[in-house]
Amino acid sequence: MTSISGKTTNGFTYEGDYEHASSDRVTWTAIFRRSGVFFGMRHGRVNELTGVSAGEISEAVQDDIEFVWVQAR
Repeated sequence: MTSISGKTTNGFTYEGDYEHASSDRVTWTAIFRRSGVFFGMRHGRVNELTGVSAGEISEAVQDDIEFVWVQAR
């Protein structure tokens, strides 16, 4: 499992983790906060990652977290 954290474009911080579900897929979970107050949790997966470097996987997960949270608002 790999830890991940960041800030979305709409001002929420998140902390979460992701892990390889198969050779070409990762699943992730993230908890979102604003000013330290819990606002929600989301989970998702990113597919088709065969041959992708660890840094690119992390970036893909962060992009998916951003998309899922911002689209929900």
